[in-house]
Amino acid sequence: MPAIQITKDALALLTLQARRDAAHECCGLLAGREGIIKHAFAAINVASHPSKEYEIAPEELFRLMREIRAAGLELLGIYHSHPAGENRPSPRDIELAYYPTAAYFILSPCADGPQAIRAFSIQNGRAMELEIQEL
Repeated sequence: MPAIQITKDALALLTLQARRDAAHECCGLLAGREGIIKHAFAAINVASHPSKEYEIAPEELFRLMREIRAAGLELLGIYHSHPAGENRPSPRDIELAYYPTAAYFILSPCADGPQAIRAFSIQNGRAMELEIQEL
């Protein structure tokens, strides 16, 4: 199984954000250097139905991308939570996976779930799970 590396601090931030408002999908971008995710950039979910989907407003997406570049980082991942479902890519997640080189992290706000955070590579309409290596 291919792997993605992420720091313990970044993982902790994702867990905190998913649980803060567990009824709604949280979302944001993940950035780092040399293939290691070190920073999470939280975004506001502007979707019509935030309990079932997520959307980052284009102007916020552009702002976050500029912030990532200005910090000398690169976009390595995108994350969101699935409040009521299993944290694997939905058909909609696969359809809207516009960044084929990014890892897609899907969070579960349930503390007692078997895997609170999972990561996937989504390319050409297919999702492949990635091993998360915590640093």
